[in-house]
Amino acid sequence: MPSSPWVTLAHIVRPQGRRGEVIAELLTDFPEKFAERRHVFLTRDAASDAAPREVELTGYRLAQNRVVLHFAGTDSIDAAETLRGLDVVIPESERAPLEEDAAYISDLIGCEVWDEAAGQRIGIIQDVDRQASHVDLLVVDCENGERAEIPFVKAFLVKLDMSGKRITMRLPEGLLEINASTATAREPRAPRPSKHSLRKPKSGADAAPPDSQ
Repeated sequence: MPSSPWVTLAHIVRPQGRRGEVIAELLTDFPEKFAERRHVFLTRDAASDAAPREVELTGYRLAQNRVVLHFAGTDSIDAAETLRGLDVVIPESERAPLEEDAAYISDLIGCEVWDEAAGQRIGIIQDVDRQASHVDLLVVDCENGERAEIPFVKAFLVKLDMSGKRITMRLPEGLLEINASTATAREPRAPRPSKHSLRKPKSGADAAPPDSQ
């Protein structure tokens, strides 16, 4: 899967108020960085060949898990309506540096997941589910043909090798079988534009501890 040269910061949901502002779903773990930006880019699909459009960011404010944005030249509800459904992106080269045990979702997708105890490859990460649980779930296409959801938590993480596209984990016995059944039973989800935001494994307190990110 080729990676996009763009990092998605937010997804515009709808106009906000009467002065051309829009409210957007935050897709970054660094919302405070909006204060440092004077320009961002807007696109319908960052993975397409069409170049995103550069706009001047003239205002922002955080609102719970969303952000209210204002762009130069967008000064009415009608003008803001034309931005509905667009992604707010920046070049990948401008994304914030990460701590050692953190990764971007775009980098997690396509990684191999290995079981330390068995010394075997579990499968390949196809997605990261941020909605179904209080922790992020790695959606893995397993070697046995099943799909499993593995909690991305420090308690399970042994090594995060992003340059080698390999994640080594120490999983509790039976977790794969249980989560594979859950993933198979769940309806497929529509793709979400969140694959470039930061993911850092939650602490071990957020998951059942293994027998011993």
